[in-house]
Order: sequence, then structure tokens, then C-alpha cells
Amino acid sequence: FPSRHTPPLPIFLMTRTYAFTVDVGRVRLDRFLGEALREQDVSREKVKRAIRDGGCLVDRAVCTDVSAKVGAGQSIELRMEAEPTSVQPEEGELEILYQDAWLAVLNKPAGMTVHPAPSCPEGTLVHRLVARFPSLRAQEGFRPGIVHRLDKDTSGLICVALTEEARMRLSEAFAAREIRKEYLALVQGVPAPAGTVDAPLGRHPTVKVKVAVVKNGKEARSEWRVLYKGQGYSLLGVRIFTGRTHQIRVHMAHVGHPLWGDKLYGRGGQVLAPPVPGVLLKHDPAPRQMLHAWHLSFIHPFTGEKMAFTCPPPEDFVQTALTLERHMRRVVVTGVAGSGKSLFMRMLAEEGVPTWSADAAVIRLYEPGQEAWQALRLRYGDRFVPDDHSPVDRKALAAALLPSAESGVDVHELEKLLHPLVLDDLERFWSEQEEAGQGYAVAEVPLWFESGWSRRLCGEQRPYVVGISCEQGERCRRLLEVRGWSDTLMARMDGLQWTQERKMAGCDQVIANSGTEAELRDKARAFVREMDHWEAESRAIFLGQWEHLVNEPCPEMDRFA
Repeated sequence: FPSRHTPPLPIFLMTRTYAFTVDVGRVRLDRFLGEALREQDVSREKVKRAIRDGGCLVDRAVCTDVSAKVGAGQSIELRMEAEPTSVQPEEGELEILYQDAWLAVLNKPAGMTVHPAPSCPEGTLVHRLVARFPSLRAQEGFRPGIVHRLDKDTSGLICVALTEEARMRLSEAFAAREIRKEYLALVQGVPAPAGTVDAPLGRHPTVKVKVAVVKNGKEARSEWRVLYKGQGYSLLGVRIFTGRTHQIRVHMAHVGHPLWGDKLYGRGGQVLAPPVPGVLLKHDPAPRQMLHAWHLSFIHPFTGEKMAFTCPPPEDFVQTALTLERHMRRVVVTGVAGSGKSLFMRMLAEEGVPTWSADAAVIRLYEPGQEAWQALRLRYGDRFVPDDHSPVDRKALAAALLPSAESGVDVHELEKLLHPLVLDDLERFWSEQEEAGQGYAVAEVPLWFESGWSRRLCGEQRPYVVGISCEQGERCRRLLEVRGWSDTLMARMDGLQWTQERKMAGCDQVIANSGTEAELRDKARAFVREMDHWEAESRAIFLGQWEHLVNEPCPEMDRFA
């Protein structure tokens, strides 16, 4: 950006003039002016002194009575001598995007307070500004140059007035809503594509540090547009028409979409919506409230030039979006008995892939005290659970599930009792792996289609299904020689599930396994490389979309009404 900086002005006392039109009912003069000038760091005692010294005009007539009553429609002008700021300069880095003789535009980092306060008397942006621009020391109070503010943990664009006259003109422009401000916000959930929040804000009735939507609060209006919608989160562009404290944070929480990382309003606060569906994160991944001052545009108060700035968000914003965007790929391996799916799974595990087996889960759930053990014991007594200390009799249970069995047990009822327990165990496995940051995790489910799970887990949660196939002659040979199955047992077990052709037709990928174990191992390693490539490619695609979005130039200047 071009620099048109001129040497700083010398520090001297100056007279500041404030003009107001009373917009309330009958009120004391000093009280009205004290409230009106609170944001300017002007104390009520200073106001009283200026009134008594003859610096106040009410309807163009001098008024020295601090307790005089003023009412709606009356004009007030207050002149008072400004004292140089007492803020001591502190050296520190400043990212200045633009500066000239009157103003500067900076990129404020997250974690930096804008101006001094009792809770933060030093180390603020103002301290660094005074060191960089000594002319600011001629301005009064603890906020020299500050015409608008950002919360400590909000990053992005902020405009600073370098002279007293520039501060007055920019303050007037902000008050007249002639300055356009738009923020980037990462919010929970997916709101409508665009919307408006027109809700007055004021102090929270019970929590001093919070702001709330209150009936008699100050006017506050925000508009949002969805730039990107993910699963359980969205990237919004939020434009504000008023500059109330915590405005975006409170407004978005008010409509049920609080900012990620907002510890004050994000959990419990004013959130009206239920917990965000589809989000498996146990902890909020954001290190701060995900809010960034993105676009800033205005008419230069002295040159009349159209000024427009865009500032992409910092790295922590990008990393939080990546964390929210990362969705582990759920993979299911299925196939008929003897196809080699269990061997394939063992090879994946040896390559470091997180794996889960329905058969292993069943064995675990059948142990004494586990969910399936308790359900069978409660429903069928000692039919499948001999006593309180023995696991489920798997042979007796398998016999009852055979199509030709005459056990008197309702097979469908038994399946409805057991299948949900195994599915819950699978969901826990996937959730734990996603929480651990895995890119994908593989589950072996022989009856994936027959159980109906393929219909239950659909949409965005639909797994990628891999089928392991084997020629019929080779499959029968393996079952006979390795497992010792008879032809009768093969026929009975095949009767419990779909045919191999039907299973493979429903898969996203089929891996043929009629050759040697070495050949299958090569295919397992190729599959791992394919999954790793998918994860890297998904990340690259998202980052490309993200870069395009956040570098969108500031919109054309318009009427900032």
C-alpha cells in the first residue's frame, strides 16, 4: 500500500468541541453529557468543570448550571480543553496496511487489547500506536486515535485516526453508519443462506461481563451471508450496521449459531438451538472466538477517496476450519465366508490402519456383564447364558439363528435385540478414531447389507464399502481345508446372507482375492496408499476453496446506510 505519512505534529493542548441533540426526556445536563461522552474517556467531573467554566451552550446560550434540565430536541455544544494522553509508548510489532497524514489501517492480531483499561493497563494496541505515531500523544484520554474497537480475541482490520480532526470526522462517519464493516465468523451449525438480526443489546441482567438481547437495549443490527457450509459448522460473512459491544457474538448466539471458540456466549449463554448434529468433537477446537474483521471500506474524510481493504484471517482461523472440516472416512469391508476379508483386515492393521471387527465385538459383548450378555440373560433366561458367570453360548445362539432351526425362538426378534448393540459399538469405534484425528478407519462387517445398517447409515455419514470377492471354487476349497466346513454347513451359512454377486453389486469398490496371500498383501498396501491420497486430496481441495473465499476483495463501495 502507498504511504503518504507526514512528520508528526508537536504535542500541545487543544480545544475539543462536542455537539449533541438531546434524544431523551428531561435529564440533568451533566448526566446527559457524561453518558454521551463515556466512550470518549471523558469523566463526568471533567464535564462539570467545563460547564462551570462557561464551555457549554444549550440552544446556543451559555449555561453554567450543571444541574440544569434539558429535554428532547434541545441542542448542546460543549467545548473543553483536551489534555495530552498519559499513555506511555511501548515498542512492538504493528502490521500497517495503509497510512497517510490523517489515518492508518492495521491488522490487529488476536489476543491484543485495543486500549488500556483497569484490567489491562499496558501492552495494548494503543501503547504501540503511540510509540509508532508520536502525534497521537496530543489526543486526550486513554484511547488516542481509536474510532472503533475490536474485542481482544478478535483479529483483523482496524482504522486509527492520527490527528484530532481525523478522529472527529471518522467518529462522525461511524456514527452516521457511513463506514462498511464485514467480518468472517466460524459458527456452529448451518443457518439460512442469508439473514438479519435486528435485536437491541444491553448489559446482561445478571452477568456483569456479558451483553444480552434486552427489551430496552440500544439498537443493534447485523446481517449474515453463508460463504461455506460444512457438517456442523459454517463460514459466514457478517456485516454490522451498529457497533455495539460483542454484537456479532451475541446476535449469532441469539439465533442459535454461536461462534466456535466463544467461551462467553458459545456454551450455555443465549444459545437457543439444540447441540449441533454431526459434530463428534468432544472439545471446542478453536483457541479463541472465531471472528475476524475482514472487509473495511469508507470515504476518506479529507481526500474524498474511496478506501477499501480486505484482510484474510490468520493461521489459527484456518486451522480451526480445517479441524471442523476434517471428516474421517468410514470404511466397511464385507464379503461372504471364505472370501479372505478377515485376512485383508489383518493386513490393514499391520499397516497401522485402525480396524474393527463385528465378530470380535460380538465376542466382547457376549462376555459376562456386557450389554449383549445382559440383554440375552434378561430376555431368554439361561437359554443362551448358562449362569451368571459364563459368557453367552455362541453355538446355541448360532443354531437358533439358522433358517432351518426349530428352536421356537423368533429369529427377527433376536436380531433386533443384538444388532443395535453391535452397531452402537461400531459407532463408538468410529467416533473415537475421528476424535483421535484419524483420516479413515475400517470396520469388517460380514452382514453389512443383510443387517440393514447400509440403509441406516446414509447421507453424509454413509461409509465407503469395500467388497472382498473370491471365485466360488477357491472359496469352497479354503472353507473346507482351513475351517473344516462341510458342504452342508457351507450351504446353511450361505443361506444366512446375500449371494456374493449381490453383495459386490452394492459395494463402492471390489478387491478380487482368488490368488496368493502375497498378492492380497500388495492390494492391501495399494488400498492404504489410495486412502492416504484421498485424505491429502480432500485437504488440498478444501484449502483451495478456502483461499478463494477469504481472499474475496472488498465489495464495491455503496451507500453505507
